[in-house]
Amino acid sequence: MADAAGARPARGRSEFGGRGRGRGRGGGRGGGPGGRGARGGKDGKDGKDWQPVTRLGRLVKEGKIQSLEEIYRMSLPIKEAEIIDHFLGPSLKDEVLKIMPVQKQTRAGQRTRFKAFVAVGDGNGHVGFGVKCSKEVATAIRGAITLAKLSVVPVRRGYWGNKIGKPHTVPCKVRLLT
Repeated sequence: MADAAGARPARGRSEFGGRGRGRGRGGGRGGGPGGRGARGGKDGKDGKDWQPVTRLGRLVKEGKIQSLEEIYRMSLPIKEAEIIDHFLGPSLKDEVLKIMPVQKQTRAGQRTRFKAFVAVGDGNGHVGFGVKCSKEVATAIRGAITLAKLSVVPVRRGYWGNKIGKPHTVPCKVRLLT
């Protein structure tokens, strides 16, 4: 006769909670309660549908704000890159200015990360600049593009020399501080 104290639970089952290898009582790392979400893609979403998070984003999606100039006039902070995509859309171009490896000295050696500098603009008076550092180049570029979209500002244009055509030059000295 086997005593109950020495008996071991079946393989894959724990004594507390019965699910095994979890954090007890349904708090595993899956998509259920207490978890950190399911692994893998974007839960079946194609990424095209934008769900606004901020009040400004909801107003833009509902069509109550018609242009970026309204946002700038009210001095509202743009905290979602999709707002810029909504207004500038296909006319927005991005250019990677520089990718630079940066290193941090640790006890175990050097840790290399990549810093990406990106400029975005629509060629019609809106420009933004973003800098992001990441372990992978592609992630750094993607993050820098998002930050550049969040920092898009209107550029006041004027004339240099004579007034022929539309305003086409920047009427002051330009310096970029990073």
